Amino acid sequence: MNGPRLPYADRLEAGRVLAGHLADYRGSPGLLVLGLPRGGVPVAHEVARALSAPLDVFIVRKLGYPGHPEFAMGAIASGGVRVMKVLPGLEPSQHAIEQIAAGEQEELKRREVLYRGGRPPLVVRGRTVIVVDDGLATGATMEAAVQALRRQAPLHVCVAVPVGAPDSCQALAGLADRVACPAQPESFRAVSLWYRDFPQTDDDEVRRLLAEHEQHESLAAHAPEH
Repeated sequence: MNGPRLPYADRLEAGRVLAGHLADYRGSPGLLVLGLPRGGVPVAHEVARALSAPLDVFIVRKLGYPGHPEFAMGAIASGGVRVMKVLPGLEPSQHAIEQIAAGEQEELKRREVLYRGGRPPLVVRGRTVIVVDDGLATGATMEAAVQALRRQAPLHVCVAVPVGAPDSCQALAGLADRVACPAQPESFRAVSLWYRDFPQTDDDEVRRLLAEHEQHESLAAHAPEH
């Protein structure tokens, strides 16, 4: 399959392109698609719809450098998993790291409640899981997600992103059973550069997409067979 035409129009188009690279998963028993909020959820929504798979969120929080929160020094995920990717010469104090991690842990808990509204997470054990984000820069967020998921004993973990830095994709290949990344530009720099329209995804959109997919699944389950 040829590489996609870049930049993508938006996250939804990127999700449809990505789904085409995951078509062999369609019909897999116990298939589950997990989107990393917030930006990964619109992409995951399109993937789950194309593969007729259940959709849920898997919440990971980036740990930003003190004073420069936009630059990731690591990430945390449910279950106490922490992955650090501190650049040499830019090591913050342990106290600063713990302060930032504590704040992000609170935000992680808030989103667990907000997005699911009291519903428990979908069961991962023994299932084929596709973890989706809108792109892969340092890979710290996705690495934390995969490590946390491994603790729940899935059968198979596929990391799926529409675009990613080649070295990060290669690093994830050592952790996941498969990495699906149709676009790996050498001059990667930032995820946003590879989308024409890349707005912030807000909490309301995440909730709307989850509810929309749940309704679609419910209708499909009750549709009469021909």
